[in-house]
Amino acid sequence: MKRTTILIVDDDNMTRQTLSLALADDYDTMTAKNGKSALETLEKNDINLILSDLFMPGMNGIELLEELNKLPETPPVIFITGQASVETAVQAMKLGAYDYVTKPINIDRLCLLIEKTLETQKLKEENIFLKKKIKENFPDLSLIGDSPSLQKIKDLAQQVATTTATVLIEGETGTGKEMVTNIIHYNSPVAHGPFIKVNCSAFAEGILESELFGHEKGAFTGAVASKKGRFELADGGTLFLDEIGEMPASIQVKLLRFLQEKTFERVGGTKTLKVDVRIISATNKDLVEMVKEGTFREDLYYRLRVVKIEVPPLRERKEDLPLLVDNFLKKFTDRHGKQINKVTDEVMSLIKQYKWPGNIRELMNCIESSVVMARGDILDVDSIPEYLTYRANDLEMNGEEGLLPELERKTIREVLDKTAGDKVRAAKILGIGLRTLYRKIEKWGM
Repeated sequence: MKRTTILIVDDDNMTRQTLSLALADDYDTMTAKNGKSALETLEKNDINLILSDLFMPGMNGIELLEELNKLPETPPVIFITGQASVETAVQAMKLGAYDYVTKPINIDRLCLLIEKTLETQKLKEENIFLKKKIKENFPDLSLIGDSPSLQKIKDLAQQVATTTATVLIEGETGTGKEMVTNIIHYNSPVAHGPFIKVNCSAFAEGILESELFGHEKGAFTGAVASKKGRFELADGGTLFLDEIGEMPASIQVKLLRFLQEKTFERVGGTKTLKVDVRIISATNKDLVEMVKEGTFREDLYYRLRVVKIEVPPLRERKEDLPLLVDNFLKKFTDRHGKQINKVTDEVMSLIKQYKWPGNIRELMNCIESSVVMARGDILDVDSIPEYLTYRANDLEMNGEEGLLPELERKTIREVLDKTAGDKVRAAKILGIGLRTLYRKIEKWGM
């Protein structure tokens, strides 16, 4: 495994060599006699940490740090300084230095500080990597489709993302409200800040208040220690309040105050806390109707609805279905190790006819189920869930319970001739499920 490389920057040759030897057992070391030489070394080598003197002729430590801050990526910096210059070292930390050590240098303390600095840098890099991976999953194209209604949402989400405005997202369950939230956050000025999500319907009233605003030790039975709430955890980032329509009235009051003043108190606390958090909320309820009924505060509604985004149900943008099906098909064939590259016309016709009460989430689950059940390299009518072959207003025919067998056979033959063999249309005309039609065809050898 590659060892960590530390660049030692000091105009005193003896100091450079002494530190290099002291650290050689645990790290690879390189040296530079001034700030300019350090920048040249950094250009040509992979440096993990810089240990630099604060005062050097030519380019001093502060000037070196300012140049490092201009680079897209830079290793953490620890400064070496005399006791009389601690104030300058603190100034350097405000500019981005990780820490400082004073002369004479205690090597054991220095090694502990280096270890701590490298561990912190590793966590920081892992955090950035994870956020990048998450963002890759929620680009603009994550809202799949070309329908006018969806394009309007994409444009609005991108527009509002460049601000820190409060956003209310409305839409039925499963339409993709959380996806819109992800797009807004990961393209916003606070994209590198925390992204905290809370489902307001998942907690009882007292617990939700503690989850959101935190609590002090002894605030209630079981509060054995103070705890930060989601507002504090989201400081500098975004807080997503899902199912906002389920928020109890007592907590609506505290949320309204936060939106007005950016302040709150923990449960059982008296200290007023202030954080900088962007609020995005979502609901599948009609908040306007709830305001009329008195179950949701009107003033809070208007505070939440600085920008409103309405996500349409899938049944209102069926032109997006082929793209969605293709996307989910690729996703789940990869996940389950299948080789499926086609959906039959019959299945696609059924998908377009279905109402999709569960919206995108239901479609996604349907395609995954179909991929799992498929026996070959094509999704056909035998692969899809049975509910997809029956519409709510379909009438099922069962031989003796429906038409007499001979009349039934003749009727089916005539309808198939009329539709030129289009079984989906034939089933629709006959008022039976497609699978039932297939069974009848097989039964009479048509």
